[in-house]
Amino acid sequence: MILLSFDIEEFDMPFEYRKTIPFADQIAVSLKGTHIILDLLQKYQFRATFFSTVIFAQQVPEIIERIKNEGHELASHSYYHSQFEPGDLLKSRKELERLSNMQVRGFRMPRMMPIDSQQIIDAGYKYDSSVNPTWIPGRYNNLDSPRTVFKKSLLFYVPASVTPWLRIPLFWLSMHNFPIRLYLYFLKKTYKKDGYINIYFHPWEFTDLTPAKYGLPNFVKRNSGEKMIIRMSSLMDWIKKERHTCTTLGAFVAGYD
Repeated sequence: MILLSFDIEEFDMPFEYRKTIPFADQIAVSLKGTHIILDLLQKYQFRATFFSTVIFAQQVPEIIERIKNEGHELASHSYYHSQFEPGDLLKSRKELERLSNMQVRGFRMPRMMPIDSQQIIDAGYKYDSSVNPTWIPGRYNNLDSPRTVFKKSLLFYVPASVTPWLRIPLFWLSMHNFPIRLYLYFLKKTYKKDGYINIYFHPWEFTDLTPAKYGLPNFVKRNSGEKMIIRMSSLMDWIKKERHTCTTLGAFVAGYD
């Protein structure tokens, strides 16, 4: 089982590097990248989960319509990407359901920041995918977190996949910076151990991130744009070759319930 998910959001990454980008451009970059992702998924007939901020969803009704019509899952990535308050948990779920006429069951905190699990439960979610169970310098240290799916109280937790040994992360930055054959090797070994893979990406990765106006470091902008499209195609070719099934996080969790 392969769980592909995409955090669709305002492209605010330049803010982390003391650059500014107009709101309209933030939306335009992610809009372009999300269409590319949906086209790839349609080509390979894969299902995926889209964790959307409300602010992004409100600006791109055509994207929400495609997600719904093409059989994908819509989940919450909070209301805004760069600010958060506990009330956003319920507000974002309700607004995404209103915009899409779809049930929203999952949540992922922007930037995988810590979040109170009881607040997620109280807001009506069934699962959380906000933990990358590894150590990322300057971000988080989750080496003591469970590495695979588990349930605690009323909430399922679906951590991002890491390798069984050393907990090497298999998230978006690894896809950009590892040789693709090494990345696929890590996926294969992790799948053999865990029986599934949960990996996530962002739409702006599929656009050109090299312009100086974004101020992004090499480890972020490396293999972006067309090169990332090629890499994602290689990943999807591998999934097809291995005869793995792509499904949504919601469907995956329902199989455990």
